[in-house]
Amino acid sequence: MVAATENIFPPIPADIAVAVGAFISQAGHVSALSIFFTAWIANVAGAGAVYYGARTVGRDFFAGRIGRRLLKPKLMNRIERIYKRYGVWGIFLSRFVPGARAVIAPFAGIAGLSAVKSMLPVAVASGIWYAGLTFVAATTIHEMEGVLIFVRKMGKTSAVLAGAVVAAAALAIYVRRRARRREVG
Repeated sequence: MVAATENIFPPIPADIAVAVGAFISQAGHVSALSIFFTAWIANVAGAGAVYYGARTVGRDFFAGRIGRRLLKPKLMNRIERIYKRYGVWGIFLSRFVPGARAVIAPFAGIAGLSAVKSMLPVAVASGIWYAGLTFVAATTIHEMEGVLIFVRKMGKTSAVLAGAVVAAAALAIYVRRRARRREVG
């Protein structure tokens, strides 16, 4: 159910709920496959519902006074051009971007894309996303010791890498300011 609600209210942590469910599924009370199918079907159903709602009343709503304040006509035209330019592939790839994936289906409906051109890439991308997430979470429990060792190593590596990035940025700023001073002076 959380996976469906994510399409209406994007801050819902659907991915975390699915991952935790898949992780816990290894205790044997429910299968990871049922977690996957439940999340996938709920997510596609939720996306379909907001697509249909947006396709039915979205254009009229955004043409009204309140709608024009929320989404300017110029931006609406830009969204339509983007959907028409990138079409199915744009919808498919955008579904892998957390947060953005929730607005893909309704804007496809508002832009007037057909249900097939909108919902087919949504369904395929959601299937891939939730299959991968479920698989990783369900198999992680068997490799927990290795994961913990990896996380500890990455923590040290990340700290060193972050320090190097900060130092490089500071050096770049220093060199740029020095070059500007020479140009001015």
